Amino acid sequence: MTAPEQAAVLVDPDEHRGGTGTARFVLRKVIEAVISVLLVIVLFFFLFRMLPGDPVAAMTRDRVTSPQQIAELREKMGVDKPVLVQFGTYFWNLLHGDLGESRLLNNGRPVADMIGERLWPTILLVGSATVLAVIIGLWLGIRAAWRRDSFFDRAQTGIALTLWSVPQFWLGLMLLVVTNGLFPSRGMHSPDAAPDVLSQTLDVLHHLVLPCVTLLAVFYAQYMLIMRSSLLGEMNADYLTTARAKGLRDDLVRKRHAVPNALLPTTTLVFMQFGQVVAGAVTVEAVFSWPGLGQLTYDALHGPDLPVLQGVFTVLASAVVLMNLLAELLYRVLDPRVRTS
Repeated sequence: MTAPEQAAVLVDPDEHRGGTGTARFVLRKVIEAVISVLLVIVLFFFLFRMLPGDPVAAMTRDRVTSPQQIAELREKMGVDKPVLVQFGTYFWNLLHGDLGESRLLNNGRPVADMIGERLWPTILLVGSATVLAVIIGLWLGIRAAWRRDSFFDRAQTGIALTLWSVPQFWLGLMLLVVTNGLFPSRGMHSPDAAPDVLSQTLDVLHHLVLPCVTLLAVFYAQYMLIMRSSLLGEMNADYLTTARAKGLRDDLVRKRHAVPNALLPTTTLVFMQFGQVVAGAVTVEAVFSWPGLGQLTYDALHGPDLPVLQGVFTVLASAVVLMNLLAELLYRVLDPRVRTS
């Protein structure tokens, strides 16, 4: 290979084009993310209209109301108009940051305020479970792969495969039975907790144990299995043989060479699996009455409280799309081979 040909190989295509390749890639991914969010908004709006139950009938279930009052209420809520007209009004309000008002859970209260109150508990639960699942899953996956076919590898793989297939709500119920009152089974706060910051923090952490362990037990298994598979694929690579031939110790070969390359698919998986963690949190929050977005969704389904359902799913779907966008952008940064494709 001549010197000009070698130089051409070493030049990053994005760098040669002044970064326009990266700019086009980012712009295309952002446009795809926006389109995905818009499609989700449209899908959920019409999907929730197919749910059984009439919100007006639910609101007047325990009250004596005349047909005229019911008609006035339907007109006030806007459900007397054609579905396409309702969607146009909803989408126009959504563009202005208005998610609507609750009709059943908190009649007349803005949905944005309700979501804002429930967002922090969900972030605490999902964030804690995700961080612990990533740390434990990667640690076990690395050691299982490096000790392939050992008792440790077979035991950890079997446990991970079992937990990965277990429904979260069932595991949560089993933990309630096994712990037998050792940890709180409902809510986020105890009414008799002392008002100081330390006592309140410890009380929240005490309530967090069971729902966090439930999510952790299921989702760490994915990271463990993916990390194990990715590292096994790197272990026979030529660059590891070269590193060993240079006299590097086995643990240094693993830490400096094998693990960083094997982390690429696992790192992006953390972002891409965010949607599954949030979906699992819905059922887990319902089991443990954790006052987050999952519990809010569960309560709104009984109405159904359509504005609350639409607002929650719009926020959750937007978060999932954003995480997938970050995963694609991060993978492009971490793996130069993607930039050259």
